[in-house]
Amino acid sequence: MMKTLVANIGWIRFIGCTLLLLSGCQATQQSDSRYTIKQDTAPTRVPLAHETIDPTPIYEQPSRGGNKNYTVWGKDYQVLPTAEGFIETGIASWYGKKFHGHLTSNGEVYDMYSMSAAHKNLPLPTYVRVTNLDNGRKAVVRVNDRGPFHPGRIIDLSYAAAYKLGVTQTGTAKVKIEALHSAPGYYIQVEKGQLKNTLEEKSTAIAALFQLPTKIVENSGTFHLIAGPMEEQAQAQQLVADLIRSGYVNAQEFTNIRPVHELPEQSQ
Repeated sequence: MMKTLVANIGWIRFIGCTLLLLSGCQATQQSDSRYTIKQDTAPTRVPLAHETIDPTPIYEQPSRGGNKNYTVWGKDYQVLPTAEGFIETGIASWYGKKFHGHLTSNGEVYDMYSMSAAHKNLPLPTYVRVTNLDNGRKAVVRVNDRGPFHPGRIIDLSYAAAYKLGVTQTGTAKVKIEALHSAPGYYIQVEKGQLKNTLEEKSTAIAALFQLPTKIVENSGTFHLIAGPMEEQAQAQQLVADLIRSGYVNAQEFTNIRPVHELPEQSQ
């Protein structure tokens, strides 16, 4: 059955993709396009170091928008029920300034400086590792958009992701993409603060004491010591109580399941 893309605001980028000639999407120019820029271009600055940090694959519920089967240019596309075990090799492209600030297929706002991407079939969102087979560079991106619809291309990278992988220099590149496992579950925020090193010893101690994975992640300049995931909410609530009794009085369930950035390991 043909799908009406404009019925859901999450599909708006599909219309944009049918107008775009650069990056992953092929198009013709129209004077009444909702985009103020007719041709996609690179921004005037390169990404900052913190803008190219790989996002941590924390489990997120499937987006309400962008996860239904759809049709573009008369071709039907099937959204995969799961990304488990997904691997694909092909050509990557990127999209930038023209789409910056506009809605992605799942209703979020596209930020060309975020580590994100568009894919035709993966569930939204999905975290994938992208390897540039031409130069060996790797990056993790969060897929939250649909495309590219240019023949022969498998993924459309944000400008930041393309820059990190060296794709902005060549325009396209042969890549391998692998879906990353992020188990559903409940996470605990043990503590947060402005300094990473104050949380490192606590992270090691809590992992050993409670036999749970821990990690230190960063979001907007604040560091979070996270424990989990746990399968049951009751288990998470019990851990919060145990942590509070152990002196971690600020322990609470971690509800910010939007991407947070995992810091690279410090060199020894």
